Formats: sequence, C-alpha cells, structure tokens
Amino acid sequence: MEPLLVLALLIVLIAAGLPIFLSLGLAGLAGLYMARGSMAFFFAPSSLFGQLNAFELIALPLFILMGNLLGATPVGSNLFQAAVRWLHWLRGSLAISSVGASAVFGAVSGVSLAGVAAVGSIAVPQMLERGYSRSLAAGAVVSAGALAMLIPPSVPFIIYGAVASVSVADLFIGGIVPGVVLALALSLYIFIRVSLKPEEAPSVEQRFSWRERFASLAHIWHAALLVLVVLGSIYSGLATPSEAAGIGAFGAFVIAALIFRCLTLASFGRILASTARVSGAILLIIGCAKIFGDYLNMVRVPQLLTESLTASGLPDWAILLAVMLLLILLGMIVDAVSLIVVTTPVLLPLIQAMGYDPLWFGIVMVLNLEIAVITPPVGLNLYALRGVCPELSVEEIIKSALPFVAVQFLVLMLFVFFPSISLWLPSLMH
Repeated sequence: MEPLLVLALLIVLIAAGLPIFLSLGLAGLAGLYMARGSMAFFFAPSSLFGQLNAFELIALPLFILMGNLLGATPVGSNLFQAAVRWLHWLRGSLAISSVGASAVFGAVSGVSLAGVAAVGSIAVPQMLERGYSRSLAAGAVVSAGALAMLIPPSVPFIIYGAVASVSVADLFIGGIVPGVVLALALSLYIFIRVSLKPEEAPSVEQRFSWRERFASLAHIWHAALLVLVVLGSIYSGLATPSEAAGIGAFGAFVIAALIFRCLTLASFGRILASTARVSGAILLIIGCAKIFGDYLNMVRVPQLLTESLTASGLPDWAILLAVMLLLILLGMIVDAVSLIVVTTPVLLPLIQAMGYDPLWFGIVMVLNLEIAVITPPVGLNLYALRGVCPELSVEEIIKSALPFVAVQFLVLMLFVFFPSISLWLPSLMH
C-alpha cells in the first residue's frame, strides 16, 4: 500500500508544477520515512551523493559543453550543404541530406536539441523555398534530430551507464549500428514517399561537379576529425569517456574560437552558463531519482514486479512488448533524463531475470527516447523546431512527425526482437 501512496504523491507533486527533481526527491524521502522513520534523513543524502560521486558523470557536462560550443558555429549548416552536394542526384535529396547532416551533427554534439536547431534553421527554409511539402520538411528534420541521442557521444547513454552500472564505452559502441540503421530507415522512407508522391519533393535542377563536392568537405573536416579523435580514443582504450569528453570540449573550443572565429568573451560566457544550467538540472534529477529508486528497492518493488511477471506465464516477447509500450507512453509525458533514472532501477531486474543483457536494454531504451522526443506533449524536438522555424505551427510539426514515429517504432521492434544485432559490434571489441 505504501508504494502506491508514494507513487500517488509523486504524480500529485509533478501535476502541481514542482520541478521533476524536487518531486522525485520529496516523494522518495517520504517513502524512506514511512519505511525507516528518521533514518530517512541519513539515507536520502547518502543516496544522492553516492549516485553523483561517479567518475563517468564527469563526461556529462563536458559533452554538453562540446555540443554547445559547436552549436555556436556554422558546422550544422556546413554539414547540410555538404550532404546536399553529395546527394543532389536523389529525389528528395534535401530531406535525405537533413537526415545525414543530423546524424553527423549528432556524432559531433551528442545533444538532440542542438541538432534540430542547427540543421533545421537551414534545411527547412531551403526545402520550403524549393517546393517541398511542409509536412516532409518538418518531419524529416524533427525526427532526424533525435539521432543525436543514439549516435555516440550520447548524453542518454552516459546517464544510463551511471544508473545501471554499464560501461559507457560499450554503450557508445552499441549505439553505432542502431544509429546507422535508423538513419538509413528514415532516408529510405523519405525516398519511397517522394517516389510515390513526387509533388512532395520536386526534382532539384541544380547540379554539382566533383570539384564542388570535395570543396564542401573543406568546411567540415575539422568536425569530422574531432569525432574520430573523441570516439577513437574511447574505442582504442587510450581514454575513458570522461577523458575523451575533455578532449572533445577542448577541440570544440578550438574549432569555435580559432577556426570559425565566432566565439566572443560574451558568447563564451553564455555557453558556459547554459552548460552549467543544463548539467546542473540533469545531475539534480539523477541524484534525486536515486533517492526515489532506493526507496523502491528497499520495499522490493522491482523484485515483486519481476516475480509477478515471470510467474504470470506470459511469453518473454509479450513482456518485452509491454515494457516497450510502457516506455513509449511514459516518454510522451516525462522528459528523457527522468525516464531513464526512474524506470531503469525498476525494469532492469526484470530484463535481467529474463536473461537479457543490460547493455542491450540501454540501447533499446534510448531508441524509445528517440520516439519520446518527437511525440507530444513533452516532445522537446517539436518545440525546438518551432523555435527556429516560426513559419511552421506546432500542430503542423506534430502531424508531420507521426509517419516518422511509425518508422522509428519499426526499427525499435527490430532491435527488441533481435538483440544480437545491437550487441554484435560491442562483442567484436572484447
């Protein structure tokens, strides 16, 4: 009965408009007090400090800083222009280029919102100007922006790794294949859609020579080199993800300050302040969610859930499907960070009891989050695109995202029912 009261308290606090970290912390503290009395005031700070006192979490603010620094440069628009020059021969090339540019920018920044803002501000106006349908233009950009969550370096993977005690380096490696598959699936969908409805993407008359194609790479080579250095240092074992994040942040500073010369003292101050705010908010949620998670573990909620579901006689595929649908529904109303830190302690014991790898579960959870960030009412990518493209209404963006959500769901199901696909690349690294 007590866990239901604590859960009801959490829902009431969130509905009342309290910040998510405060809601989680207060509900967890109330639960601990009911379970252990005044000892709760000792358990709660220990939980919070123990969760945040993790070396892996140093990577979080550094990768966010790296993404913010690169977001202040023309890297996003340069990636889009390069993709256009290389893919101009395809019908729907501008929409497919936005997917490719978002995928690469995701590998550069690791921040989904930055990808939508950087690519969307350039790609959507160009598509509309060339007669692309508003639905295709908005849907392609808003869905492709989510690739940053999956393609390393990925902030959600860092958070999941800290909560589930899974290697962040292995998660980064595991995210590559699903990220590439999802990018290809979105591109294939666009190609099939414009082939069936040519009026949605008029053929582009503009042609580019090989010289112009290679010239476009001159504006993105430094970003590509930074990705190779950061990820290469992690995969080769030369650096931990936290150390590589430091290299990435320094490299992004060099690109912004010395190569593009777009960094002033004032803008650098704003970037540092933004990084501190976002990082602080995420770390507070992680710490307070640990208080809530420790209460659930103390009263054995994850174990009871695992025992009841495994004893229900339901086949594993049915339980997995139910878990995925639950995550998708929760993702529609809870932000990505909160979803990871609240559900992982509850669901991971069930997943492990069914014999699945925690590494695989982290990958499919982030695939779920990709759907969450483009579904209302909390789909942040929807509002990010509206912010940089005021000519599009929120309702229009939401409607345009729905077919792309269906594509993402199909890709999710592929990796849910064939776990070996996502675990193939990490297995080669060991």
